[in-house]
Formats: sequence, C-alpha cells, structure tokens
Amino acid sequence: MALEDICGFRDAPDSHFEDTAASFHMTDLCYFGLRRLKTSETNRGIPLTFFMPTLPNSAPFHHRPANNSAVVRRPFPLSHGTTTLGFIFQGGVIAAADTRASAGGLVACPAVHKITPIHSHLVVTSSGSGADCMLWERILAREIRLYHLRHRRRLSICGTAKLLSLMLHPFKGTELCVALTLCGWDKEADDTDCAMSGPKLIYVCSDGARLQGDVFSVGSGSPYAYGVLDGGLRWGLSKEEAVSLAREAVFRATHRDAYSGNSVDLFHITAQGWSQRTREDLREEYYRDIERKEKIVEERRRVTALDG
Repeated sequence: MALEDICGFRDAPDSHFEDTAASFHMTDLCYFGLRRLKTSETNRGIPLTFFMPTLPNSAPFHHRPANNSAVVRRPFPLSHGTTTLGFIFQGGVIAAADTRASAGGLVACPAVHKITPIHSHLVVTSSGSGADCMLWERILAREIRLYHLRHRRRLSICGTAKLLSLMLHPFKGTELCVALTLCGWDKEADDTDCAMSGPKLIYVCSDGARLQGDVFSVGSGSPYAYGVLDGGLRWGLSKEEAVSLAREAVFRATHRDAYSGNSVDLFHITAQGWSQRTREDLREEYYRDIERKEKIVEERRRVTALDG
C-alpha cells in the first residue's frame, strides 16, 4: 500500500531509539554523512527514520563536485524582524506573535501567521526567514504525523525538539535562518529529558541549539516584550491575566519596533489541546492606550486642583 511505503512499515524497524541502530535516509536537504548511529539512553523518543524527499538531479553533500561558479547574492541586504513570545503559567502555555512580515524597510505582508499548530497539543512560533520557517514547520509536522502512524502515539515535546535540532544542525553556518519555539503539553512522559508530563516550552534555532525554559521571546521586538514579561509574569496568573500580559507585551514591542506590527495572534495550550483567540488589530489597542493615558492625566489634574 502507498501508506506503507510512506510510513516505511516494511523497511523501518518498529522499536525505540535505545533498542537498535538504524540508518538515516537523507538527501541533500539534510545529509549527515553517517550510515549507522550508535544509540544511548539519551536518545529515547526520537523517530529512528525520518524521510526527506529526493530532489531531481541532486546528490548528497559529500558526493557533490566542487562548485567553481560564482555565488549569486541578493543585490542588497534585507533585514527582517518580528516579535514572538511564549511563557508557562499555572493555566498552561501562552504563545503570542505579531503578524507583520518585513523585508528591510518594506512591509512585505501585514497578515502572516507566525504561530503554526503542529498537532492537537503543540504549536510553534516562528521567527527568521519566512520561507525557511514555513519549510521546516511543514517538515516537522510531516515527521510528527508519520511517527504517530508508525508508533500509534504522539512524539513527546522534548522528542520533537530533539528531532528538529537534529535535522537543523547540518545547516549550522549557512544562511538558513530559523528560530522556532515549541509550545505544547505532554500528556505522558516517555523521554529521559522530560521526567514529568505537563506544559513544555523549548526553543530551537537553525544552528541546532535547543533550550528549555519557562519564558522565551524571539525577534527584533523581544527586548521590549521581555521588559513587559519580566515585570508582570508570575506562576499564579489567571487565564485572563496571562492573555492580557501577552497582548500587552506584543503591543509594546510593536509600538517600539519598526519590523513588528499590525495585529496579534494568541494561542492557549492546555491538557485539552490548543485554542486560538480571534486576531486583534493593534491599532485599536494603540488608541485605547492613548485614552487610558489621557484619563490618568485628567485624574491627576483633578486631584491636584482639589488639593490646591
């Protein structure tokens, strides 16, 4: 059957990473130059075989001839920026991001989606090159789905981060620009690095780095977002307070960062899965903020007049 060929039921071993050594079937997109890998207890939970589609007229890295042609570069550099954030609190995980795609001083698109659902309990916030992020999000979603079909269970968040880091590491030092934050909820712990089930927040970037924490903000607007999060984030926040804090952090970042703006997307991940709030236009928040400030100034003037 076609599904058997896709999932590799006939060829791929149906066991965990610590039980056997298996070959990685790679192409020029992600070739490690390794035929067989030794296993260890720290590699639990990662798919043994992940499939990369073969490109026409392509060869692995170590079989490619020397490239004597000139490298074609962009006529001018295009800086890009964004504001994405995620944090853990008692009610789960909050993921938020703006919706502006920038290309230097240009607004390439005002309504992109920088938060992508991978499965029912995992979303990914993306920053970096838009095309690179979209490609690797699709690859990751495909591998997670194939793992689910092979093993009849979802891969853990830590296992997903390991897999993504493993696939991205060969591109370290290239122009690939991908920074993904995995925001999810593990129902069961099946990995040595994730001893407990519950909310998980892991940052993975294009050089293969993998960091786990309770709060992350990535992008050109992250310093402004961190300023708001550091002042208001605590474990005991209610859902409404957490949503308000995330919206405020994205709003302040977009107000100061020219590469971020337009609207805000927000996801809330719990043990029941993720839920998405309706996209909100930050222009309305800007005018509401001005009205709040004007009311504060009027109140101070009134109090000063009464005291005088």
